[in-house]
Amino acid sequence: MTEPNPEKAPEEWTTGDEPMTGPQQSYLHTLAQEAGEQIPDELTKAEASKLIDELQQRTGRGA
Repeated sequence: MTEPNPEKAPEEWTTGDEPMTGPQQSYLHTLAQEAGEQIPDELTKAEASKLIDELQQRTGRGA
């Protein structure tokens, strides 16, 4: 039986400093609208992931 891979923190991602992906940007804009927030245009993948987690908690989306 294989153990599931533990989820890495965004700051540990090897590609975390690359620009956020299109899907991340799209989802962030949706969450930001619901939360009444503005998001910066120039986020890294890691920054976008953290912001998605934060906005999901505030909007009740996600887990």
